[in-house]
Amino acid sequence: MPADVPAEESRRTPLSRDRVLRAAVAFADGAGIEALSMRRLAQELGVVPMALYKHVANKEELLDGMVEAVVAGLDPHVSGADWKSAVRRRILGARDALVRHAWAAQVIRSRTSPTPAVLAYLDSVIGMFRAGGFSLDLTHHAMHALGSRVLGLTEELFDAPPSPGPRATATAPVSAPAADPAQTAAREAMALRYPHVTELAGAVAHDRSSVVGGRGCDDRFEFEFALDLLLDGFERLHGQGWTSAPRP
Repeated sequence: MPADVPAEESRRTPLSRDRVLRAAVAFADGAGIEALSMRRLAQELGVVPMALYKHVANKEELLDGMVEAVVAGLDPHVSGADWKSAVRRRILGARDALVRHAWAAQVIRSRTSPTPAVLAYLDSVIGMFRAGGFSLDLTHHAMHALGSRVLGLTEELFDAPPSPGPRATATAPVSAPAADPAQTAAREAMALRYPHVTELAGAVAHDRSSVVGGRGCDDRFEFEFALDLLLDGFERLHGQGWTSAPRP
């Protein structure tokens, strides 16, 4: 609602399912999904909680509707684009939406079945492969290979540890905390026992602002790197006329 519209006028706006879902998405964006409840949402809308149940049967239906609102709002693919560009743009668009709505990945993973908007989204991606000349066989395996990545999600092997704190800058240096002897000894033991893991962990940095659904190494570069490897592989197999059927 625009800032120049009085709050009282906003409260008099007739309640609808669309208004309830938009308010729920905005609330979760600001306060987090854990803070969302039917009571809190009713307060935001200026209605009694029972008024919400005319539009959503329960909290689960509310969450389904929120997923629908986010996924249905994704940009459609551009007609005329080649299959690879179209699929890439569609998936990266989904991922950008999950970055904007940090709660959405958790809710999507919690759903026991896809919502209609998710099914329509998956249908559009499958259609892009088919329009590009992919066989049903290769399309089937490509969708399996993409897995949750097709919705902009990734499953990291482990969550990354929390950030140690603000970094020093040229204008505002931050004094390093005194080393804990026990932690130092533990790190040294780790380096001796698992040298390659320690070396890799100490050599990489990630953009925490672009992590989707957790604290893992799921920044945009890592996501695009994996997606492009998959798309290049699909392109190669398509060009070879690949099939999963046993060769004679």
